[in-house]
Amino acid sequence: MHKIDIDLVEMTMDVMKYTIDRVSATKSKIGKPKKSEELKALVGETITSEGVGGEYAFKLWRKHLSKATVPIDHPRHLAFVPAAPTRAAIMFDLITSASSIHGAYWMEGAGGIFCENEAMSWIVSLTGLPKGAFGVFTSGGTAANLSAIVTAREFWREDDAFKGEKGLIITSIGAHSSIKAMAKVADVDILLVDTEDVLYGAALQECIDLLTAHQRKRLFAVVATGGTTNAGIIDDLDGIGAICEKENLWFHVDAAYGGGALVADSVRHLFNGIERADSITIDPHKWMFSPYDCGAVIYKNPELAKKAHSQEGSYLEIFKDEGAHGFNPTDYQIQLTRRVRGLPLWFSLATHGTDKYKEAVERGIELAQIAGKLIKDKPHVELVRDPSLSCVLYRRVGWKPDDYRHWTYENHRKGFALVTPTKWKTRDGFETVSRFCFINPDTTEKDIEAILDSMV
Repeated sequence: MHKIDIDLVEMTMDVMKYTIDRVSATKSKIGKPKKSEELKALVGETITSEGVGGEYAFKLWRKHLSKATVPIDHPRHLAFVPAAPTRAAIMFDLITSASSIHGAYWMEGAGGIFCENEAMSWIVSLTGLPKGAFGVFTSGGTAANLSAIVTAREFWREDDAFKGEKGLIITSIGAHSSIKAMAKVADVDILLVDTEDVLYGAALQECIDLLTAHQRKRLFAVVATGGTTNAGIIDDLDGIGAICEKENLWFHVDAAYGGGALVADSVRHLFNGIERADSITIDPHKWMFSPYDCGAVIYKNPELAKKAHSQEGSYLEIFKDEGAHGFNPTDYQIQLTRRVRGLPLWFSLATHGTDKYKEAVERGIELAQIAGKLIKDKPHVELVRDPSLSCVLYRRVGWKPDDYRHWTYENHRKGFALVTPTKWKTRDGFETVSRFCFINPDTTEKDIEAILDSMV
């Protein structure tokens, strides 16, 4: 399996041709998902004792399997939080894999970790955190949020009064699903403030004031959101930060989606107060145009993260020896083994410069405003709320939940677009509505208009 022969050379050429075609393509199709049984019928047995051969396996991928996927960078993929990695980042993702770098410790991965740290320094500079703040790249927002909250919990438990207590955190119902998932893994309770809109400092203070004495003792952190996934809403970061300082609580900001907008002059003021955070999550694989998977967690005081996450073992001692000194990313988050997933971002930033990133993010914000105006001009659709960051919530007048689902599946089946419904909290419960999330600067006004017209 590890020898170099003519078959390997030919396969390398095929892979490079596929990559060149993919990277240089100006148009792509939205794949159509198939059931597992259908795919099995198309490709047959692929894992056998003798192997089916690289050429044949690659043919199956090109002919059948790749077509059952949705490219996240398709300009009419506006569901969830899509992605649009730059071509430079995609190419360097290939180099990252081919280089086989272990990114846990400086001793093994110094060159790659240096590049990651260059990119991280730029991200940290956007937050306004004080000197000494720094972070590491993770697999995504969930791992970043978990790493931050574990750090907060361990710091809280340094006080003997809290060692036997199960921690409690507060966030809003608009927070990302990963906050609830992360709380389960960290074994902490979570209290939700009943707002899907902006979480204001006053509402947080009211929630804290209503806690029982024991709940207040268990409370150690507050999670605010810097751009909710559902609607692009930014919480009252300054107000929440002030309360956290007064109440001696860890202040975490989940800006996994919205953090990319820190580079945009048009909306940077909406994030005022993020510099008060003890930790911040940002996903470069969302609005910083990096390939999956690339998240980031940033700490005001990285030494607290090192205390919480640094692993010990006789086989690891050499990495922390005097002769191996350097930045060890594994010490600051939950993973030991890690790839240098920040490398593609570094190469793209180095290639294009940060001004191009600012332009691309501003374009996503502009597309949301364009969509808002188009929706206002069309009688069959209406805005649920004004666009926020690059998210737009809108309803098709007269539609029920099943209508939205049928429309989504029909457009997907046709290979036309992927736009999915969501829910928005109202006085009477939750209403099913439609949602755009703009990341790809290649999305056009014609794309938006065609999608809206498909709802007639």
